[in-house]
Amino acid sequence: MPLMSPLLLFDLDNTLVNRNQAFQGWAMRFLSERALPPGDLHWFTTLDCGGYLDRSVLIRAAADRYGLSEPVDDLLEDYRTTVTGLIACPDGHLEALRLARAAGWVLGIVSNGAAEQQLAKIERTGLAAFVDGCTVSEEAGCAKPDPRIFHLAAERCGVDTADDWTASAWMVGDHAPADIAGAAVCGMRSVWLEHGRSWGETGYRPTLTARSLPEAVALVLAEEDVRSAAGTGPGPGGGPGGGPRTGAPRAAGAHSGGPGAAAQGPDGYSRGADGPAAPGYRHQVATPCSTKPSRW
Repeated sequence: MPLMSPLLLFDLDNTLVNRNQAFQGWAMRFLSERALPPGDLHWFTTLDCGGYLDRSVLIRAAADRYGLSEPVDDLLEDYRTTVTGLIACPDGHLEALRLARAAGWVLGIVSNGAAEQQLAKIERTGLAAFVDGCTVSEEAGCAKPDPRIFHLAAERCGVDTADDWTASAWMVGDHAPADIAGAAVCGMRSVWLEHGRSWGETGYRPTLTARSLPEAVALVLAEEDVRSAAGTGPGPGGGPGGGPRTGAPRAAGAHSGGPGAAAQGPDGYSRGADGPAAPGYRHQVATPCSTKPSRW
């Protein structure tokens, strides 16, 4: 049986791209163009809920707060265009993806949100050239943490899901209920990007915790390299298996051990050399399975 390439799935907003920064840029522009108090930025970021409040609700609330006569649909379209235009992917994130690609990993993006906006972000930032598959909840008809969206994401990356594909699959993301719980119910390992926060869930935990996307990728590659060398699981150069990992090195204080493991703090990361760019991502419409609120 041929060896299965390991799979690394990424969340999009506040994982691969800084969505909150783009939102703040839009909010500051919104206030400035209407000569509104710049200190009201805090009101916007509070109501935003990290992108999990429906955008039409946020725009209507802003229009009501300031007594705006502008049509809500126009304000909403301006929001979409402005935020997408402000989205950027740091060079260090692209470098980390090149490192994973050079190490033989299959890469994919799985995101909750509106398809048009999320796919536009992926194209604008150049991320499309670095991943094998892209899945967005609106067009997929299901959303994280639904296990089906992860299964679909793996298929779009070319992974044979008839086998035990989760044994060599990881999920990296910043949102505990969507990314980390979703990985747990699928049987995948995970890395949580803590962004200065403490872990607050009691029913599940990430396998590892990182302060940044490059650190997360470096930790995953180090873990899988050790498993492969020990013959305990599939990976670049490793044999089939999938048994428990042993003796894997980790950053001092990094989370390890999956759900139920003790939480510890992250350490620094090492950035790797550039590797070859990946082919463009696959994208197709899935059969609907359920719906969830969009994040964008």
